[in-house]
Amino acid sequence: MSAAAATGAPRTTVHLVRHGEVHNPDGVLYGRLPGFRLSERGRAMAQRLAEHFAGRDVAAVTASPLQRAQETATPIADALALSLGTDARVVEAGNRFEGRVVGQGWGAVRDPRTWLLVWNPLRPSWGESYREQVRRMTAAVRDARDAAPGRESVLVSHQLPIWVTRCTAERRRLAHDPRRRECTLASVTSLHFEGQRLRGVSYAEPCRDLLPPVPQVPGA
Repeated sequence: MSAAAATGAPRTTVHLVRHGEVHNPDGVLYGRLPGFRLSERGRAMAQRLAEHFAGRDVAAVTASPLQRAQETATPIADALALSLGTDARVVEAGNRFEGRVVGQGWGAVRDPRTWLLVWNPLRPSWGESYREQVRRMTAAVRDARDAAPGRESVLVSHQLPIWVTRCTAERRRLAHDPRRRECTLASVTSLHFEGQRLRGVSYAEPCRDLLPPVPQVPGA
């Protein structure tokens, strides 16, 4: 008999879902900018996620207020006959390179005019700190867990906030190489609880076969 069964602690799962591919032909680091919608491939990813969660005991589907997250979450909520909630705490990380064309390799940071922004990549100095992202994300996870004990909840968010939340859960360092994040488009990072205790993290890529051949802008 597990400790959870012995104590009666409910087993609860909070799924952190990254949004699908965005229509971004210019390679802009869009961050929190409005107006960036899902691409055709991204819409197919959202539908695949809906199929992935269909029939599961999901109590709530909640998304970042950004358009790409809302468009990813809507088919999931519809498949489960749930109203879609919005939580600003799971929004994309703040980034001062927002709106720039950066491409792979972070070409913008080679411009001397930006060097004051990149002096400390461990924080990172160009945007919202990793610790602040963890603070707001874990608060949202905690509320989702406590609102539906013994069930599942879905939070549709963004790559970097999801990744640093996972790093914290797995007691990894927050500073990292963005190219090594295990958080592909439309991926599912699941936090498993027994009562209020985190007992494990799992990761799935329901849309692996739909991933684009060319890597996305880091953090997008």
